[in-house]
Amino acid sequence: MSTESSAEDTPRDEELTGGVAEDNLGDTPSDAGESAGEGDAPAEAEVESGEAEAGAGEDAEVAADPLTEAMDSIARLEDELARARADYYNLNQEYSNFVKRSKADSLARYDEGIAKVIDTLLPVLDDVQLAREHGDLEGTPGMIVEKLEQSLATSFKLERFGEVGDAFDPQIHEALMNTPSAEVESEQVGTLIQPGYRLGEKLLRPARVGVLSPE
Repeated sequence: MSTESSAEDTPRDEELTGGVAEDNLGDTPSDAGESAGEGDAPAEAEVESGEAEAGAGEDAEVAADPLTEAMDSIARLEDELARARADYYNLNQEYSNFVKRSKADSLARYDEGIAKVIDTLLPVLDDVQLAREHGDLEGTPGMIVEKLEQSLATSFKLERFGEVGDAFDPQIHEALMNTPSAEVESEQVGTLIQPGYRLGEKLLRPARVGVLSPE
């Protein structure tokens, strides 16, 4: 009886042992899955970290946009200011040139007016000079004429020129005749036909002369 009992118990023990082993084997995939789950945790952390960094980058870009716009605005305003300064400088230069031209034109017109008035007086001055040469200006009339000539010379720098013996200068002399002479070594005024006049540095009329030339 005891031998049979032990023989019968043996398979049951094996069945029990086998069941336990199968249970252990059956638990292995679950454990592997849990291990795999634990292994995925760092990857999820990296993903979350990447998302956080991306979010921080977007926040930085959003924060940088107002600064970029401000810098662009400053650059645009500086450019507009530089252009405005250039326009003001050009306008100021144009105004200065206009003032200079106006003053120069005014002086030129003033000189032209004086020259025109005195040019109309030249025939009278020629008659005065002829009367003086013939001794017709004596007493009060002569004093009045001299005062007039002095006023013209002082106020307007009117000058009469042309004398016998002056070196002939074609710039201020107009030769109406030419006579060879052994007494001269260079061309000179031999006869004064009509005196010349200049107003300051401006020639109003050349002196009309007869020239003596060396033989």
